[in-house]
Amino acid sequence: MNAPVTSTPNKSSKAPLITGKITPMMAQFLEVKSRAGEETLLFYRMGDFYELFFDDAVKAAAALDIALTKRGKHKGEDIPMCGVPVHSAETYLQRLIKKGFRVAVCEQMEDPSEAKKRGSKSVVRRDIVRIVTPGTLTEDTLLDARGANFIAALHMNRLGDFGLAWSDVSEGLFCVSDVSKQALPGMLAALNLREILISDTLYEVDDLIENLPLSETACVPLPRAKFDPRAAERRLKDNFNVDSLDGFGDFSPSEISAAGALIDYLQITQAGQKTELSPPKRIISQNYMAIDPATRLSLEIEKTQTGHRKGSLIDAVDMTVSGPGSRCLQTWLQRPLLDFTMINQRHDGVGFLKERTDITEQLREKFKHMGDMARSVSRLALGRGGPRDLIHVMNGLSQGEAVNALMAEQGHMDMPEVLSLALGALSLADKPSLAALRLDLSKALKSDVPILARDGGFVSSGWSADLDNLRSLRDESRRIIAGLRADYAKISDVPTLKIKHNNVLGYFIEVTPKYADNILAMGEDSPFIHRQTLVSGVRFTTTKLAELDRQINSAGDKALALEMKIFEEFLNRATELSGPIRKAAHALAELDAYGSFAVWANEIGAVRPVIDNSRVFHIKAGRHPVVERALSRLGGAVFTPNDCSLDAEQGTNSTKAPQLMIITGPNMAGKSTYLRQNALFCLMAQAGSYIPAEHAHIGIVDRLFSRVGASDDLSKGRSTFMVEMIETAAILNQAGARSFVILDEIGRGTATFDGLSIAWAAIEHLHHVNGSRALFATHYHELTDLADQLDGASNACLRAKDWEGELIFLHDVQAGAADKSYGVQVAKLAGLPERAVARAREVLARLEQDHDTTSQTLGGLPLFMQTPTAPAPVSKTDAYIDNLNPDDLSPREALDFLYSLKRKLEEG
Repeated sequence: MNAPVTSTPNKSSKAPLITGKITPMMAQFLEVKSRAGEETLLFYRMGDFYELFFDDAVKAAAALDIALTKRGKHKGEDIPMCGVPVHSAETYLQRLIKKGFRVAVCEQMEDPSEAKKRGSKSVVRRDIVRIVTPGTLTEDTLLDARGANFIAALHMNRLGDFGLAWSDVSEGLFCVSDVSKQALPGMLAALNLREILISDTLYEVDDLIENLPLSETACVPLPRAKFDPRAAERRLKDNFNVDSLDGFGDFSPSEISAAGALIDYLQITQAGQKTELSPPKRIISQNYMAIDPATRLSLEIEKTQTGHRKGSLIDAVDMTVSGPGSRCLQTWLQRPLLDFTMINQRHDGVGFLKERTDITEQLREKFKHMGDMARSVSRLALGRGGPRDLIHVMNGLSQGEAVNALMAEQGHMDMPEVLSLALGALSLADKPSLAALRLDLSKALKSDVPILARDGGFVSSGWSADLDNLRSLRDESRRIIAGLRADYAKISDVPTLKIKHNNVLGYFIEVTPKYADNILAMGEDSPFIHRQTLVSGVRFTTTKLAELDRQINSAGDKALALEMKIFEEFLNRATELSGPIRKAAHALAELDAYGSFAVWANEIGAVRPVIDNSRVFHIKAGRHPVVERALSRLGGAVFTPNDCSLDAEQGTNSTKAPQLMIITGPNMAGKSTYLRQNALFCLMAQAGSYIPAEHAHIGIVDRLFSRVGASDDLSKGRSTFMVEMIETAAILNQAGARSFVILDEIGRGTATFDGLSIAWAAIEHLHHVNGSRALFATHYHELTDLADQLDGASNACLRAKDWEGELIFLHDVQAGAADKSYGVQVAKLAGLPERAVARAREVLARLEQDHDTTSQTLGGLPLFMQTPTAPAPVSKTDAYIDNLNPDDLSPREALDFLYSLKRKLEEG
């Protein structure tokens, strides 16, 4: 879990105050640290290392498992210090960010030679160029290519509702929304935030923060003034260079407050550098299926209950071939749609590609090579990009054009609207600036380019005549030097003479001590000038070699400077076109997502669901997508498909499907799987996916609820039963006529009568008050009587057989109630000792024999009255033991007693 951040980047640090005698370097460090803040680690650039001091060093050394040393003293005490190499800093940053730290990067802002001009004791000017936080990452090495990286700001208005603004800085996404207090947890859970900004007054409201799904989110409290709506509006106007926000949408004061606070924070973390974001897009939360955090975790949509992606729904259905496509698919599954027209449009897109497998495979091959344009252009805009980001932009635009050309061959007569719109964003025919950028990049850049522009060598020959001339001069000079070596070896009669280069001497001649006298004895006419004598050899130069060295250095420096200028020109062009580039990137991502759904549907035999505004739910031969995939990987059993029919509109007409189904059957028979698969079908269908079934008809579901499995919450002092009741209460209080509810084993965490009563009342409430489509699994067989009392309820069971003492699960659902729970057989399968299993069978037989279902009932609810039985007679052996007083026995008498007891037991 990421540790909450409890200070802002501008908060004064608790670093040691600057008092007494102190070195200029340490004085500079302390001043910069005071601006970075107490909770922010300071990466202080010292040559080829980032160094950390004082408490920062102690924290970082422990987190990174690196050596903690010391350097100098402060107030008479050693200063703790650790450091990481600049060239591998991103690796260490990644580890620190994952552990919840923020890191301020302090760079050298001038060359050390410039500092020396001010005096021998002058320190190199340094300043913070960036504050790295979990929600503001842009580097590929720090990001998950297949997952979004959201940061959000949250503002509460006077009515208790919220304005939420969120962004993925890495790809320039920027959204705002008004969210009710009830819907807020589900919204935050869907976003899976890395970092959230909250006003310090709101941060102190414990019951609010504790009830939000922020356990893996870094929380940053900000001064309340940061959320002032008037100041926030000014920041937004300045950031997007507009006089009014009306052109972007009709935003509420809460949305503006949150958005302005987020923009301000991004400017601080980027050290004043403007973050290139798309204009704010207003998201209406009511347009998406509501899924609370408990349901999201129960259904294992993004990750399993153990926190892993593998084994989740997204892991099972994601067949995208690009990072952007995977992020798009994940967003669709996290926030299913409610508008059945839009849902059907997505199904149109999937169906079009599903029926054209050859075209889909050609498209997917192009998606593999498109790169991540959105993230690349964001890095370029922030000044962190390099030649490879330009390559990604070029490849993305090129593949977009290729996709357009491929689809144009198919004709547009029957092409779904969603695909046509995506292709429109990819077309460069009416975007001359984008087309020119793609063409120029293809001509200007080599295919193999370095990560950093300062490494040079990425501009192709023929793009710049001046650059070609400089490179020719540099390369020709090197060839001349190779010829000089041969000439100098002949003149000096030293066959082993070499010409070398280093950063101090430049090019120089080196001979071994054995031949040094040959050169030194050549007299005044010798072209060789002595430079340095070492144990390993003697070094010389010549006037011609020195001149060539100057020419080569000059040509190399000029060539690199010209390449940097060319890079800056392309960077500026890409940044100016960031809007259409992002639109093209989003279109490619959507097409990859559509292709993924299509390929998956063909692979597992999924069908297009019928989606409408009814309240029915009809599935024929449905299969759990995750469980079926796991079984296929194991190469063993085949998943058993099952039907499910519900109809919340049926009223008293018994010929229609029930509104609520009570499901019984033994443990391990598949009740939870059956419940979850049908809930997932609702989510998948409204996300745009096909359904693993023979037929599916699903009326729009506005809220999805799941209460399956047992867990506690020790951090909040909640027992398993309390968590169960809290989640059940949320369902009964919030579910409506269009909701879909699955409940499993309600009431099992308390005494039998208490639990049975709660489960009974929950079913009646779901039926009479909520009116939801619901699946209710239980081991309370007495609840099956409700099917006869409630017009919209019916029974179903998961079948199993007891064959010669062995329990065989059939995993198929049939109408009616289960005859028994087979709990003892399941216990045997789990490995309970045979003696315990035998005893359990004896007790079960007696309980079933003595159980009285007629003596007393409450509305048909049996109260388990047992027929009184006479107490069992006390045996002689028991009486013998009862009369024993161990305290009165000597060791010898105790031993004799044991032998005597053994004989009595053997005699019976």
